Amino acid sequence: MRADNSHHLIIAARRRAAATRKRAVTALRRMDTAGTPITVDAVAKQARVSRSWLYSQTDLRAEIERLRSRHQSAAAGRPVPDRQRASDASLLRRLESATERIRNLETENRQLRDALALALGEQRAATVLGNTRDTPRKKSAHIIGPC
Repeated sequence: MRADNSHHLIIAARRRAAATRKRAVTALRRMDTAGTPITVDAVAKQARVSRSWLYSQTDLRAEIERLRSRHQSAAAGRPVPDRQRASDASLLRRLESATERIRNLETENRQLRDALALALGEQRAATVLGNTRDTPRKKSAHIIGPC
């Protein structure tokens, strides 16, 4: 008569079931942390388990539904994690800095417009008066050629 080795099969099946469950839970946590959309199909692919097995696990299925609804509502409002939020003081400082930069740029633009207007006025006056020499009046010093 053969020995009853069924307890080995039972132990192996329990280990396989535990490993499958662990893969599913790990996949769920990883997807939640990464912010990827959570669906039964996505979890099944990520965990390498069948969708029908996931549907038969009521606790995992409920967790998938909970996380899916949380991610959907978060996607609508896109809440920023607390540690990534800018404080009111920080935002105020950035606004003040931007306002200061705008003021400086406006002043610089005004100065450049005035300088351009002056240069164009001098050029126009020279053209009208016939003083349109493009070359300098003084001869430059003799340039030494290459050695």
